[in-house]
Amino acid sequence: MTTATLTAYDELKSLLRESATLGSVGSLLNWDQETQMPPKGGAFRGEQASLIARLAHERLTDPRVGELLGACEADPELNADAAIKANLREIRRDYDKATKLPSELVTEMSLTFAHGVEAWRVARAKSDFSAMKPWYEKVVALNRRKAECLGAPKGGELYDALLDEFEPGMTSAEIEVIFKPLRERLTPLIAAIAGSGVKPDLSVHDVPSPLPEQIKFVEFVARSVGYDFEAGRLDISTHPFSETIGIGDSRITSRFTDSHVVEPVATTLHEAGHGMYEQGLPRSAHFGTPLAEACSLGIHESQSRMWENQVGRSRPFWSWLTPHMKRMLGSGFDRFGVDQVYASVNAVKPHFIRVESDEATYNLHIMLRFDIERALIRGDLRVDDLPGVWNERMKSDLGLTVPEDRLGVLQDIHWPMGAIGYFPTYTLGNLYAAQFWVKINEVFPDLDGMMGRGEFSPLLAWLRENIHSQGRRYPAPELCQRITGKGLSHEPLCDYLEAKFRPLYGL
Repeated sequence: MTTATLTAYDELKSLLRESATLGSVGSLLNWDQETQMPPKGGAFRGEQASLIARLAHERLTDPRVGELLGACEADPELNADAAIKANLREIRRDYDKATKLPSELVTEMSLTFAHGVEAWRVARAKSDFSAMKPWYEKVVALNRRKAECLGAPKGGELYDALLDEFEPGMTSAEIEVIFKPLRERLTPLIAAIAGSGVKPDLSVHDVPSPLPEQIKFVEFVARSVGYDFEAGRLDISTHPFSETIGIGDSRITSRFTDSHVVEPVATTLHEAGHGMYEQGLPRSAHFGTPLAEACSLGIHESQSRMWENQVGRSRPFWSWLTPHMKRMLGSGFDRFGVDQVYASVNAVKPHFIRVESDEATYNLHIMLRFDIERALIRGDLRVDDLPGVWNERMKSDLGLTVPEDRLGVLQDIHWPMGAIGYFPTYTLGNLYAAQFWVKINEVFPDLDGMMGRGEFSPLLAWLRENIHSQGRRYPAPELCQRITGKGLSHEPLCDYLEAKFRPLYGL
C-alpha cells in the first residue's frame, strides 16, 4: 500500500473515531438518565443529548469523510485486504445513510426521544395513555420523516428504511416470510400446552430475598458465565438494558422485586449476553469503525437470548445454579429440587408483559409489535387507536384481556426512545440463537455436562471467535451461513421449543 492511501485511511479512521467518541458521551448520558439521574434533570438532559447527537452527526457527515472514503475505495491495494475492504463497505453504508439525514432532524429526534422517555416513565407509572399520546405522535412523525429521508431499501415500504437501521438488508416482506411458519408451529404448541393439564409448581418464585442478596446473586451468575466486571457494571433500571460507553466499558442493568429472584437471573443473563458481545468486539483496535461494532441487532439479540434461554433455562444450568441459590439466598430455597426449579423457569403461561414471557409465547409479543409499528409508519393505524388495537391483538393472540395500559401499550421503552423497527430483531435473535445452538452442540458434544459443571468459558470462547470478534465483517445472513452452513430458518427454533416443552407437559 502506498503511503498516501495509508495516510488517507488513517485520517478517515481518526475522523470516525472522533464521531464515535462523541457518540460514547451520548451513551453515558443515556445510561445516567436510566439509572442515576434525578427526575428534575430530565428537561436539560434532552438538550445535552441533542447537542451531542448533532455534533456526532456533523463529524460523521463531514465532506472530508466522503473525500477520504472515496480515495480509499479507489485504491486496489487497500481493497486487497479483506478486513479493510469490509470496513470500507460498511463505512460507505453508514456515511451514505447519515448524509441523507439533515442535522436539524437528528437534533430534533434526540431531543424529542429524551423527553419522550421521561414522559413515558410518568405515564407508565400512572397507566395513563393520554399523557403519552402526544409523544407517540411525535415519535411516529419523526420516524416517518427519517424513513422518507433514507428512502425505502430494495424498493420496499417506508418501514423498511427503519428496520434496515437495526437489521441491515432485511425487509418487512422477508420478516413476514419467516414469521408466518413460525406462528403456524407455535400456535398449536401453545394450545397443546394449555390443554395438557400440567401446572408446574411456581412457589420458588415467591420466596422473599433481600435486594442486596439478590444483586450479589445475579452478579455471581453474570461473572460465572463470563461477564467482565472490570469492563462493566450492573445497576438497576425500570427497563433492563445494556449500554456500551466506550473502550473497556460495557454496562448492564437488571430489575428486581422482593421475591421472584429467578426472573432477575433470566434478565441479568439476557443483558450479560449483550454485554459479553460488546466486551468481545475488537474495540481497542478498531474503535470508531464498523469492525468494532455489532453485526446487527438480530445477531446481538441472538447472544442475549441464547444466554437467557438455551443456557439459562436449561436443566444443566439449574443443576449447577440451584445449590448456589440455596447457599447464597438462604434456607427458603432448601425444599426445591432441580427438576422443580427447571419446570418453574420454563412454565408456559401467556403474560401481559413481554420481558416476563416464556419462550413459547414470547415471539407472539414481537409479532404484535411488528404489525402495529409497521401499520403506524404506513399510516394505516392512528396513534389514537393504538391501545384498542393492542388490546384486541392481546386477546386474539394470547387470550388475555388487558386491564390497564401499564400492562399493555405503555410497557416498553422502545417507542418512547424512538426505536421503531427494533422489535423484529428479538425474534430474529431467537431464530439465530437456535440455529447457532445446533452448531454449538456439534462442536461441544458434552455441552450439557459442561453447563452442569458451571464450565461456560469454552462456549464464550467459541462465541468470541465466531461472532464477537467479527464485528461487521460479514452481514448477518452471511455470518449465519458461514457458521451453520444454512440460511436463517424457523425450524431450529421450533424444534428446540418442541423438544423442551413436549416432555415438560407430557405431550
